[in-house]
Amino acid sequence: MFSKKPEPELEGAIPMSRPSAPSSSTFSVIGADVTIKGDVSASTELHVDGRIEGDITCESLVQGETSVIDGAISAETARLAGRISGSITARHLVVLKSARVEGDVNYDALTIEQGAQVEGRFAHRAPNQRATDKPVAPVSSDDGEPKLTLAT
Repeated sequence: MFSKKPEPELEGAIPMSRPSAPSSSTFSVIGADVTIKGDVSASTELHVDGRIEGDITCESLVQGETSVIDGAISAETARLAGRISGSITARHLVVLKSARVEGDVNYDALTIEQGAQVEGRFAHRAPNQRATDKPVAPVSSDDGEPKLTLAT
């Protein structure tokens, strides 16, 4: 008599969910139809599918294939797939095969897929250096030329 029966489900209905507490793994998305003229700063992950004409500072950056960034990027981690015109500073950097980069790259750990295009200089950063710090000059050999070291 006083029991509450569940309401019958309608065929094809989408169940409603209750709002949940904010998650610590939030992210911001800049859609493909959005153009931003000015600097962008985010304290969490930033996913960019649109166009940004300005510098980006964030914890983690994910760039879509159709995205265009005209400005410097500073992030702890970055996964780039679109077009970038500007310097990049990241602790962990992944440049996918669809990426086209014009600018200097400063990194701690670097992965570049075969087919990616990068026009600029690469410089390994000091291990304790943050992404927002200025890069350390590359190590030179005895003849003054930069030295490339391969991981074993």
